[in-house]
Amino acid sequence: MADRRPTEAPLERSRALDEMDAVEMLRLIHSEDGRAHAAVGLVLSAMAEAVEVLTTSLQGGGRWFNVGAGTSGRLGVLDASELPPTYGVSPRRVQGLIAGGDRALRHAVEGAEDDPAAGAFELEERGATLGDVVVGISASGATPYVLGAIEAAGKLGVRTIGITCDPDSPLAHAVEIAITPEVGPEVVTGSTRMKGGLAQKMILAALSTAVMVRMGRVRGNHMTHVAPVSSKLERRAIAMLVELAGVDEERAGEVLRRANGSVERALAAIEAERRER
Repeated sequence: MADRRPTEAPLERSRALDEMDAVEMLRLIHSEDGRAHAAVGLVLSAMAEAVEVLTTSLQGGGRWFNVGAGTSGRLGVLDASELPPTYGVSPRRVQGLIAGGDRALRHAVEGAEDDPAAGAFELEERGATLGDVVVGISASGATPYVLGAIEAAGKLGVRTIGITCDPDSPLAHAVEIAITPEVGPEVVTGSTRMKGGLAQKMILAALSTAVMVRMGRVRGNHMTHVAPVSSKLERRAIAMLVELAGVDEERAGEVLRRANGSVERALAAIEAERRER
């Protein structure tokens, strides 16, 4: 029986893909990528709802779990792993779960995505409970591993959000908040790492950024909770102090060292010194 999911439909514009030269192919791919951007623009209201739920959860001590398989899982792990160094959030607070475990980040793990019990087990093993949020990520919206995690979340009293390119998929119907960018068929039929993955990446980055801003991890547009673990990030931290506190680079570096690299503590120290004068 033919798969009628929109993520598996052929794209008419790419029927002769194997006959195109490199420029033609790239022009087509670039054009179709624009559809992913437009599709995300149409789901901003659902994304805003998700931001409120995720912010409330994290502010109340809850955790955020991204759950996915294949490309979707890798994107979920990627976004979660960026938050500790960028915003000073504990890696326990935002976690990425991928079917097949860490090995699946680099290699295909056969059959891992087809096991709904594995998705449920991952959440139960981590003690998911009331106050936590699960974000299920699946371009097709039909990945058993993800659906198993969402079903388990419901039983555990955990709030659920779904990111899928099919608004009529099992995932979209199973979650409280469905974020459904309709990107259309892929240039290479079924290769959802392309437009589907692009839309998921944009959504995850936007959600996590908005949540971190709402949690006070940003001043103006500066990531003041960044961990300066490299020379580049140390320079960035000093530049932030120069702009936000109005001190010179030498003074900024001195205060930053005293604050053990914490921009927020350095800012507080400078502000306290000024009040005492």
